[in-house]
This record gives sequence, C-alpha cells and structure tokens, in this order.
Amino acid sequence: MILGNVNNNREAIVQIVIVGNNNKRQLVRAVIDTGFTASLTLPPGVILTLELVCFAQQEGVLGNGEVHLFDVYEGSIIWDGQVKTIEINESNSDPLIGMSLLEGYELRIESIAGGSVTIQALP
Repeated sequence: MILGNVNNNREAIVQIVIVGNNNKRQLVRAVIDTGFTASLTLPPGVILTLELVCFAQQEGVLGNGEVHLFDVYEGSIIWDGQVKTIEINESNSDPLIGMSLLEGYELRIESIAGGSVTIQALP
C-alpha cells in the first residue's frame, strides 16, 4: 500500500523512491495526474543526478492540447515495496504519476486539504 495526502492546492501527493543507474536513490514527491496516461515524469535535474539513460523520444499531448516531444528514460522505482522498472518522461514540471503506473491498483483520495491518498493493489 502507498500512502500520501492532499496538499493545500488540492493535489494528491505521494512520495516515491527513484533508483538510479548509479545505485543512488532519490525520494521525490509526485502529484497523481489521472489525465496523464504514461507512468512518471521527472525533471531534468533528477534524471541527471540519477544518471538515467534516454532510449527514445515520444510525442505527447499536453492538457492544453499542445503536442510536445518528450525524452523517455528507463528507470526503476520502489513501488508498493517492490523494485519496478518503468519508462520515465522528462518534463520541466513537478514529478507526475500517471495512469500506467496506477494500473492494477485502486486509488482513493479524500478531496480536502490534508486528506489521505491511498493506493492499494487490486485483488
């Protein structure tokens, strides 16, 4: 189970650990974005620190309808107590968790400032 909270901006936040190719680990606070269909975005500074390797570029449609080309990296995270290898999109924004990472899980959000966020594996 993954636990988080809702901040004063009404964003559902959880903390996850990113594992770099250099065996460094970095804790990041990520916003859950149900409109984002991929797994995770990270800012360039985190990607550089963890020495993640870019393996592709991919087009994505932003919330405003603009098409953007993203660098895609392979990385590992600690997700629900397990190491999981995922694709990570580079983005100059706060880290975002998308629906691909949430696949197979139930997401519960108490939509009030300070409310709880629970991500639990489906049976």
